[in-house]
Amino acid sequence: MDPNHQAPRFWRSRAGITWIVLAGVAGWFLWAEHRAHLLGALPYLIILACPLMHLFMHRGHHQGGQHSGHHDSRDQGGKP
Repeated sequence: MDPNHQAPRFWRSRAGITWIVLAGVAGWFLWAEHRAHLLGALPYLIILACPLMHLFMHRGHHQGGQHSGHHDSRDQGGKP
């Protein structure tokens, strides 16, 4: 057996491709049968996206204007 041989990833396997095809067919039928409902909800989804983006986009902000990747040497108890 070849030591460099790796098992295929799930999405490249026969079962993974089957799930992708089934999900595509299910998505098509959902779109075809419920298009009016989905498009009717679109304005509400856009309005709902505004506060959600606000919450998730400000996740890295901290008090004092510091960002999550920057630390002050005084915060770590070390010398400046």
